[in-house]
Amino acid sequence: MSGFKNFLLRGNLIDLAVAVIIGTAFGAVVTEFTNVLLSAIGRLTGGKQPNFDTVEVGGVIVGPFLTALVAFLILAAVVYFFVVTPYVKAKERFFPSPEPGTPEDIKLLQEIRDLLATGGTARITPPAE
Repeated sequence: MSGFKNFLLRGNLIDLAVAVIIGTAFGAVVTEFTNVLLSAIGRLTGGKQPNFDTVEVGGVIVGPFLTALVAFLILAAVVYFFVVTPYVKAKERFFPSPEPGTPEDIKLLQEIRDLLATGGTARITPPAE
């Protein structure tokens, strides 16, 4: 029973639950925005939302697939341009990537490795903090 309690209180479960709830709500927002864009496309073309449900190719009805494909492409574009791109820009602005190079602890470990390989005759000085 204590293992189950630890599992529940570990923190990852709560993070996942919040992610699912927020993701579901966000999915509804993006879906409705996609519907708005499809309606705007329909108005620009003089009709309703694009609907390819009656399209046949070689006697096979491919219309529902085409409708779903167009909706998916619009949805993907909305997510990319309105979520991913601003997120990446904000992340780089507020949390810049670390400078390229070897961290001090790795340099120290490399010195230790080299000294062990040569017999350890030199003195190692830790990095200044």
